[in-house]
Amino acid sequence: MNFPLPDIELSEELIRKFDTLGPRYTSYPTADRFHTGFTEQSCLGHLEQRAKSPHNPPLSIYVHLPFCESLCYFCACNKIITKEHGRATEYLRYLDREMALVASHIGADRKAVQLHLGGGTPTFFSADELGQLMTMLRRHFDFTPDAELGVEIDPRTVGDGTLAMLAELGFNRNSFGVQDFDPAVQQAINRIQPLEMVEKAVEDSRKANFESINADLIYGLPKQTLESFGRTLDSLIRVAPDRIALYNYAHLPQRFKAQRLIDDSDLPSAEERLQIFLMSMQRLLDAGYVYIGLDHFSKPDDELNKARLNKSLHRNFQGYTTRSECDLIGFGVSAISKVGNSYSQSVRTVNAYYERLDQNQLPIEKGFELSQDDLLRRDIIMTLMCSAPVEIDAINQKYGIDFNRYFAPELMLLRQYEEAGLITISPLAICVTAKGRLFVRASGMVFDKYLTQPTTSTYSKLI
Repeated sequence: MNFPLPDIELSEELIRKFDTLGPRYTSYPTADRFHTGFTEQSCLGHLEQRAKSPHNPPLSIYVHLPFCESLCYFCACNKIITKEHGRATEYLRYLDREMALVASHIGADRKAVQLHLGGGTPTFFSADELGQLMTMLRRHFDFTPDAELGVEIDPRTVGDGTLAMLAELGFNRNSFGVQDFDPAVQQAINRIQPLEMVEKAVEDSRKANFESINADLIYGLPKQTLESFGRTLDSLIRVAPDRIALYNYAHLPQRFKAQRLIDDSDLPSAEERLQIFLMSMQRLLDAGYVYIGLDHFSKPDDELNKARLNKSLHRNFQGYTTRSECDLIGFGVSAISKVGNSYSQSVRTVNAYYERLDQNQLPIEKGFELSQDDLLRRDIIMTLMCSAPVEIDAINQKYGIDFNRYFAPELMLLRQYEEAGLITISPLAICVTAKGRLFVRASGMVFDKYLTQPTTSTYSKLI
């Protein structure tokens, strides 16, 4: 059976051959390789090293706000379910302490060009509390006038003035968790939010002049069918967000307790999931959306597509982004940072987070210091993830290697992808083809030296 997509023809045989398990590569090495040998002192060393550098990249800042009022059964995020809104006040005090500690080590001349509030539910926090948070951030960091300020929003938390308030605080991008509009699916995942609720939230976003509006969908949820998800897509296409993320639900009840509340017998089969994905992709492309990569789609005039076209697209822990040359600083429980050739991740519980900061310590739990080989492989994998050409001469000059000799085993493994029409290999470059863009995780995995080592993580299917 063939699945025709614009300029692409995918055979069922091709999909089954390369639809394996693999990392999503929001980083390389991936977060499951972080270790406790990387400590607070390791993190401080990298912050101070960057502060002394005459060529500091700008900052991208992530703040993790973990509180939610209710539990969504599918969720794999680090969250705290509570109706005690007073907990937000204490959490803000500790965020301020953490920001002050980081700012004291990173140097005074660092420009922030990007901010993302994630969770949890950032709009669990009141308007006054979000205002306090933005005041704290601007006190500690210097945001440029054109900075991208994004926030994740649960449509169920949106009141009449919520979007206008967020815009007044400076936010210019937002993302709504939609998942699915079908009532049976919403009941099965304990997330009831009618279509009208999302329509109004998007309409209010446009009235408040948000520059880009994203909506998240998830396929593979309980009670989902090809027909029901088709109706969800029809509804969302009419709402017309600027970007759509189409995520593959990973059912891992052994790791995520909330998922044990989902009846396994309600989940669509692997074949049904594949059909839902292919139908969704076709429907979005027919509606005028552009395929950015992996699970991301955007309107043609959105900045993500412009970055894809001019080869400036980048990938980090928030997914695809237009700001490539940034150090990422994460604040809050479980937040991840990328500074220079290092990654660090904070402790996962608020008690441990508060305890570390009470001792005037950064709340680092684990991390990773990249070797020159790691940096080289990260460069290649992230280039492939953005479907950009891996320019061999440029790699040779940048890292002082002979690409063909250094990666002789990998080039042999890549031949199967070339023979399948997923990539092309020439003396000048490795290029991802149109249909190969669906399989960039697979081609990237060829360069991942850590996949041969044990891990406690369970990776998701590529499609």
